[in-house]
Amino acid sequence: MIQVTPNITLYPHELHITAVRSSGPGGQHVNTTNSAVQLKFNAAYNASITPSVLERLRKLAGRRMADDGTITLRAEVHKSQHMNRLDAEKRLFDLITAAAKKPKRRVSTKPTRASKERRLQAKSHASTLKKNRAKVRTDE
Repeated sequence: MIQVTPNITLYPHELHITAVRSSGPGGQHVNTTNSAVQLKFNAAYNASITPSVLERLRKLAGRRMADDGTITLRAEVHKSQHMNRLDAEKRLFDLITAAAKKPKRRVSTKPTRASKERRLQAKSHASTLKKNRAKVRTDE
């Protein structure tokens, strides 16, 4: 049992980890070892993830989450499979932790009288600058 937040718990059998070949340059080592890790987790079937957290998770995960609620993460930064596995798990836990936080509601405020006056002064200053740019008429 993995405690991600006080309310969200994941079980090891819910994380499907597969070792795959890493992409990119690396020579003989990268061509012969399965050091990259692909982690799949179905957030829709986890009982501790509420619908509101799942919705925020869907927005945060973006295209990493499929329509059925499966999050797929690929880690291939490190040379060892173990480090890539830890990296993928940490990224998943960070994603779930970020989704578990409720966003604060914005409290709308009115502009102060001083800020209104500063705005009007800036507008009149810009207006006089533009008036001074006009062509000078010469009456001959």
